[in-house]
Amino acid sequence: MTKRTIRAKRGRTAALGSAVALLAAGISGGLWAGANAVAPTLQPGVYILVGAAGGLCLSAPADDDRDGVQLEQQPCGKERQRWRLAAAGDGYTLTADGGACAGVQEARTSAGAAVQREPCRKGAPSQSWITKAVDGGHQLVNAGSGKCLAVEDGSGEPGARVQQNSCDSAAAKRWTLKATNAARPPTPGGTPTPTATAKPTPTVKPTATTARPPGSFPDWPDPKGEDVPLTATQKVTTVFDGGGRRFVGKGALGGSGQSEKQPAMFELAHGAVLQDVILGNTAADGVHCKGSCTLRNVWWENVGEDAATFKSDSPSQTMTVNGGGARDAADKVFQHNGPGTFVIRNFQVEDFGKLYRSCGNCKTQHSRHLEIDNVRVTAPGKAVAGINSNFGDTAKISRLVIEGSGHPITVCQRFQGVTRGEPKPIGSGPDASHCLYTPADVTHRP
Repeated sequence: MTKRTIRAKRGRTAALGSAVALLAAGISGGLWAGANAVAPTLQPGVYILVGAAGGLCLSAPADDDRDGVQLEQQPCGKERQRWRLAAAGDGYTLTADGGACAGVQEARTSAGAAVQREPCRKGAPSQSWITKAVDGGHQLVNAGSGKCLAVEDGSGEPGARVQQNSCDSAAAKRWTLKATNAARPPTPGGTPTPTATAKPTPTVKPTATTARPPGSFPDWPDPKGEDVPLTATQKVTTVFDGGGRRFVGKGALGGSGQSEKQPAMFELAHGAVLQDVILGNTAADGVHCKGSCTLRNVWWENVGEDAATFKSDSPSQTMTVNGGGARDAADKVFQHNGPGTFVIRNFQVEDFGKLYRSCGNCKTQHSRHLEIDNVRVTAPGKAVAGINSNFGDTAKISRLVIEGSGHPITVCQRFQGVTRGEPKPIGSGPDASHCLYTPADVTHRP
């Protein structure tokens, strides 16, 4: 497919002089100084933490005030369920009534280590929790281990204990933080202070990641401020919020062709989040994910080799693309090389080869899984999903909108995947084993 001429860059908001100076001072060696900044989605205050697995609340055992007692979940409304969030580095400490902190037992980094009440230690990473906004709530990632606050065995039962575990999309690792106007739990050695009354939440204009009617998609965004040049791969370990700016590859990242040896603009560690970023022309090999990761409201104005590549190493890992869009992809938009699940929702793409491709000829092959929901594809394009049915791949598709009736687009293409050479197409369309959708799941528009 011939790559069409790049569109002229859209108008953008002129930055104030002081903001431009601040941004320029924050760029060094091609890496943006805002890397891994935690999005300020929560304010310090008193909260109850409601688990998504059972709708129960994080609790310090009411009948045991000893240090070292493991936290648990209990029906909401009981004692010992108020937690004060106080800023601590990139995260927060969680302080219970009585002044004890939620921390990982013996500062362990292994999965399954108990989360317990213990004396607060200023600056202790094992007592610092980084909040990450995810669909349906927040994950709380321990700064010392990089693992998530989780309910043991994913239980929804009262009394189930709380531990740390690898971060993924499981409900047992997701919490809703509800602000309370109750008095703050006392700070050790200090006097309790009342929590300020929360201000009403203003009405906001819907974005790509807020709730929208099915088939409804936002306009392509205009970049905010000046373009940010990147000359070396920006590595993200927690959360990178681009603030709606456009990032453009320079030097080693200045390619826009189909070479598979190009470096990535952003490399996301396991559990990392990239959000509110526009990748301009050029964007090299886009985004690489090394494990479970989330791309929220990320836009590609011109896709080079790939927009994003999933380089996972475990079947339990998930890459989630929520909101955003991509244009001008001569071949693939999303490439899935490792095992696991690739989720694409509330996304739009136009002028592309394939929206998703399970690697057809990787030296090591896996069973891979795709979930697509509320996605719009606009012709010209070849295929929405390309999977290897001989390796057990699946593609579950719902609320897909295809625009451009004059350019047929295959919804789900099955291939005979290989470990060398070229894969062969062996069929397309819905079936009961691999391409999991019905004609009712696809809407065609002129």
